[in-house]
Amino acid sequence: MEILEKRIAADGEVYPGNILKVNSFLNHQMDIGLLQEMGREWKRRFEGAGINKILTIEASGIGIACIAAAEFGCPVVFAKKSKSLNLGKDVYTARVESFTHKNVSDVIVDRRFLGPDDRVLIIDDFLANGKALEGLMEILQQAGATLCGVGIAIEKGFQGAGDRFRAQGIRVESLAIVDAMDGERGTVTFRK
Repeated sequence: MEILEKRIAADGEVYPGNILKVNSFLNHQMDIGLLQEMGREWKRRFEGAGINKILTIEASGIGIACIAAAEFGCPVVFAKKSKSLNLGKDVYTARVESFTHKNVSDVIVDRRFLGPDDRVLIIDDFLANGKALEGLMEILQQAGATLCGVGIAIEKGFQGAGDRFRAQGIRVESLAIVDAMDGERGTVTFRK
């Protein structure tokens, strides 16, 4: 998606260790106009898939998922990274390792919000090593829900997770795929 690639090139910050910060427009301060364009693009790409739920993970994916859900006219369910007293005991859980935060969390979804009748689109801000996506797919499997596809804002293509999931027959639609980053120069190379 050209508008997203241009924004990453202009405002993204590249750091050593393959870190791409997009805090100024995507996952700390959010450019709602850009997110709306992204939501419309995912709606176009997944038109006719019968999606009735969007699933994401706390916290950076929530804003993007909400804007996309407005396009699909469906609710958003987000996997929580911590169990709260008001969540109850009847939950789906999966362990997820964060590339960015370098920690492992149990992610939790209340069983009332996902089930066998659900046709789900997973939305997230980044696809790096694929661990968050694996955890969300595990939760969908526990729920007996149907995975219709995955919408990713920015895929780190050089890490290979997106290609690995596509090889498994999972439909992954990334709006920008980064094939290389240079932390010293602060540059990003996109897949064409």
